[in-house]
Amino acid sequence: MGPAASGPGRGAAVALQAGHVRPYRPGQCVLLTSARQRFARGTDQGNRTPTSGNHSGMNSVPATGCILVVDDQSANLRVVSSLLSRQGYTVLVAGNGDEALATYAESVPDLILLDMMMPGMDGFDVLAALRSRHAPLRTPVIFVTAAQDRELLLRAFDAGVVDYVTKPFLPEELLARVNAHIGLKLTRDRLERVAREREELVNLVAHDLKNPISSVLFASDILRNDGCRPERVPRYLDMIHESADDALGYIRHYLERQSGACTGDNHRADLGRTLDWLVQRYEMQLEAHGIHIELQRPAISATVGIDERVLRQVSENLVTNAMKYAPGAPLLLAARAGAPGFWQLVVADRGPGIPPLRQRELFKPFTRLHDGNDGISSGLGLSLAKQIIADAGGQLWYETRKSGGARFVIELPEATDATTG
Repeated sequence: MGPAASGPGRGAAVALQAGHVRPYRPGQCVLLTSARQRFARGTDQGNRTPTSGNHSGMNSVPATGCILVVDDQSANLRVVSSLLSRQGYTVLVAGNGDEALATYAESVPDLILLDMMMPGMDGFDVLAALRSRHAPLRTPVIFVTAAQDRELLLRAFDAGVVDYVTKPFLPEELLARVNAHIGLKLTRDRLERVAREREELVNLVAHDLKNPISSVLFASDILRNDGCRPERVPRYLDMIHESADDALGYIRHYLERQSGACTGDNHRADLGRTLDWLVQRYEMQLEAHGIHIELQRPAISATVGIDERVLRQVSENLVTNAMKYAPGAPLLLAARAGAPGFWQLVVADRGPGIPPLRQRELFKPFTRLHDGNDGISSGLGLSLAKQIIADAGGQLWYETRKSGGARFVIELPEATDATTG
């Protein structure tokens, strides 16, 4: 290893034997394995003990992750890239600040090794540009520098770097720091993903429990009213029991899915039976809102490839939206043939419809739209519904009725023998 010299506007050269470097191709930085596998391997990396001498055999288990190496000295790029590539990392290279910014915009790496002293844009300039263009910057940055000035290194930490390596460096030291920060980054990504999935699950459960709980409250309020007709009391009691049973079923389903015990054996739903269930469940609530049901059952058996409970959840969201935003207007519930090999379930009202400018917002997740009486949902239910239908190989879309009102169409593939079990 030879001496290294550097200064403002001038990079430092490190004399090490260079190996082969894979050329950068746009889109090269991709997830090589699942996030769970990447995390597991990344965690192992931090516990490896490097072996001196033969650097190609430092780690017995290949590393995973994508690293962007930025240096104005081509020899340094070859040396560092070869070292990292032999450990299993995907390596991207950039010879100056502009190339680094362009490469980052094309393929976000897991770590950046950034030369602190370069002509034109130095490391501080590149880091500032990254933090400005990609705020908040989630990729850790390690400075590589020949500078020993304490104030300069403190400035680097103030700028946001997580670590630094001085030139000339020992390969073992560079790999140890890279492995440590890659491991921390992958661990952080995993924890954030788990937190995000947990938040999404809470939102999903809360949303799906809303309809059965609303039915329980509706029926119980009617029963507490002295004006309830005696002949309807058994029906309201049935509504309370069925809605509570649905809520318990949803909770049980989510717990099974979280524990991996959900087998998903029944992937068939009869559209005629689903329509009958919607009428039975919501007939009294729709009547209380002045809504008359127009039911069009399929002339023949119409069975689609989706769990019947899931289809009920999606379709009842559409019915409750119509009940909320189109009171006093007729409601059409229909099943009909769609594209070849598909069936459609249609929920259509004659309410105010949805303004064209708002229609593009309908299926965006967690977007709360105008909550006035203009036929617009909060966006959460429709977003989840669209995702669920897409997961089953179908589509959910909105149509404006020529005669006025809103029409939602669920199109699903016809069930086959393969969809059972």
